[in-house]
Amino acid sequence: MLSNKEVQQRLEAAGQAHVLQFWSELNEEERTSFLQDLSQLDLKGLKDHCEGARRAAESPSDSLDQFIEPVPAGSIGSVRKSDKERLTEWENEGLLQISQNRVGVLLLAGGQGTRLGVQYPKGMYDVGLPSRKTLYEIQAERIHKVQQLAERRHGSRGTVPWYIMTSEFTLAPTETFFKENHYFGLKPSDVVMFEQRMIPAVSFDGKIILQAKGKIAMAPDGNGGLYQALVDNGVLEDMEKRGVEYLHVYCVDNILVKMADPVFIGFCVSRGADCGAKVVEKACPAEPVGVVCKVKGVTQVVEYSEIKPETAELRGPGGELVYSAGNICNHFFTRAFLQDVAEKFKEQLKQHVALKKVPFVDSCGNQVKPTKPNGIKMEKFVFDVFPFSRNFVAFEVVREDEFSPLKNADGAPTDSPTTARNSLLNQHCRWAVAAGATLIDEQGNTVPPSTRVSVGDVPPARCEISPLVSYFGEGLDKLLKGQILQTPFILDEKKAKELQAQ
Repeated sequence: MLSNKEVQQRLEAAGQAHVLQFWSELNEEERTSFLQDLSQLDLKGLKDHCEGARRAAESPSDSLDQFIEPVPAGSIGSVRKSDKERLTEWENEGLLQISQNRVGVLLLAGGQGTRLGVQYPKGMYDVGLPSRKTLYEIQAERIHKVQQLAERRHGSRGTVPWYIMTSEFTLAPTETFFKENHYFGLKPSDVVMFEQRMIPAVSFDGKIILQAKGKIAMAPDGNGGLYQALVDNGVLEDMEKRGVEYLHVYCVDNILVKMADPVFIGFCVSRGADCGAKVVEKACPAEPVGVVCKVKGVTQVVEYSEIKPETAELRGPGGELVYSAGNICNHFFTRAFLQDVAEKFKEQLKQHVALKKVPFVDSCGNQVKPTKPNGIKMEKFVFDVFPFSRNFVAFEVVREDEFSPLKNADGAPTDSPTTARNSLLNQHCRWAVAAGATLIDEQGNTVPPSTRVSVGDVPPARCEISPLVSYFGEGLDKLLKGQILQTPFILDEKKAKELQAQ
C-alpha cells in the first residue's frame, strides 16, 4: 500500500488533488481504507483517463454512414431461413462438442441494475413466473438440460462449466445466493465466479467524483472489461485445463437465452469461426439497438446513434431493412481467439462514453443525489473485439424465441419484468400447443392453436415449462399430446413423471 504522501503527490500530478480534500475529517480506519482503495488505482494513468473522459464526452459521435455496409450474406446463418436438416446437423455438432467437454458458457453479470431499480444483482431477480424462479435458476436448469441432451445424443456426459463475471457490486451477493441455493444442483467447482475491474467516474470538467468523503465513485469498466478480467483472474488457464475450446458469452438479463445453444455452437464450429454473434431482425428502423455490419471492410457493431435515420431506413429489393442485424449481446468465441485478444488486442479496445447520474459529496461535504446526468463512466463493450476476428459469422435467430431482456422497472413500455415474464410464458404456450396439448385459460376459454404474439405481449394463458423438462420445446409431445391443461399450469419434473405414468 502506498503512503499518504505518495498518493498525494500522484493525485496532484494527475490534477486530482481534490480527492483528499476531506482527509482531515476521516478517522484512522477510514483513512486506511481510503488509502488502500487509492493504492489500487492506476494513479499513473489517472490523468489520461480523466482528460480522455472529458474530451470524449464533449465530442459527439461521428456519423459512420459513408463507411458502412451490411455483413455479406455468406457470413450469416439463420434459424428462419435454414431447412430442418441443416439445423439438425448444426445441433448434432454442438451437442457433440458439449459431450466432449469442449464448451463453456460465460455470463456477463457485473452491471448494477440501476434502471431496474433493485439493490441486488439482476440474476437474482424474480419476474413473477408461476414457479417464482429467478433468472439464475432458469439459466442453471438450462445448463443441466443441455448436458443431458448431449449425453442422450452422443452417449457421453460432458460438463459445461459456467463462468460468471461479476463486479465489486455483484460478486459477494452472487456468491452468497449460489451457496444458499446449493448452486442449483450444479457442482460448485463448475461454477467459476470472477471480478472485473472498476474505474473512477469523472465529472464533466474532468475531475474524479467523490461518492463519500473517503470514497471515490467507481463503476465497472463495461462488459468489454471481460478481456482484462480473463487475464487478471487466470480464467483462460482454467478453460485450458478443462479442455474448453468454445465459449458461449451472454448477458444476464435475457430471460430467453439458450445456454450453450448447440445450434449456434454447431453453426460456428462447422464454419470454422473464431468469433460469432447472434442477431435478431430489427423491429423497426429506429429501434435503439446496435447493428452488426462492416465499417471500412471490418466487422463491428455500430450503435444506433452513429447512423443517420435515412441510413437506418434503407430497404432492399424485397422491402427488408438493409441494416437489420440487431445485436443482442450473445456471442461465440474460440478460446484461442480470446487468448489472442488477451495477449495482443485488449489495449486497443475502444472506450465508450456513458453519461450517468452519480451520487456525490459536494465541496461542503453534503451528500447529493443528482436528478440528471452529472458524471462520465468510460466503458468497453464485449463486441469491440469483432474487428480482430479472422473469421466472423453472424447467426440470425427469432426474437420471440430468443430475446427478451430485463432492463427497466415495471411501468416502462419495454424490457421490463412484465414483458420478460410474458415473453417466456408465451413461448411455453406455443410449445405446449405445438406438442398437441389443449390449454384452458383461467376464464375457461380454450386457447386457439394458431396464437402467435410478439415479444412482451400478454400471454393467452399462464403455462410454464421447466428447463429440466424441455430445453427448447423438445420431447413435449410424449408428455402433452392429447392432454387438456387447465392453467395456470407448471410442467416441472414431478408433473412430467405423473404424465408419463398415465
